[in-house]
Amino acid sequence: EVQLVESGGGLVQPGGSLRLSCTARGFTFEDYAISWVRQAPGKGRRWVAGIYTSSTNPYYADSVKGRFTISTDNAKNTVYLQMNSLKPEDTAVYYCVADRDGWADNDAFEYDYWGQGTQVTVSS
Repeated sequence: EVQLVESGGGLVQPGGSLRLSCTARGFTFEDYAISWVRQAPGKGRRWVAGIYTSSTNPYYADSVKGRFTISTDNAKNTVYLQMNSLKPEDTAVYYCVADRDGWADNDAFEYDYWGQGTQVTVSS
């Protein structure tokens, strides 16, 4: 069974940090790109960061560049998203997604696999 299991969301004050984890099961991890996408209430889905597990090169949306870091531990089939200097506008449900073809910052891109989502709330 294919699974992307996320953890690490929660409530944090502005300026704080959280680390999200995504563990993949049931498919060949190194054949896929893993991304984080987020969806805020009433808004569309936005791509946040992605990494090709075969090369470990990270890519970021401009809105999180310099604050978020995506990394992978291929031995554990796990991708992490370290989020620092969090802002209220980062509040969203964060999804871990996997696709052989990478990612795209539009709602039409259909990822092969999705996690269940984890809530991140940035508020004082």
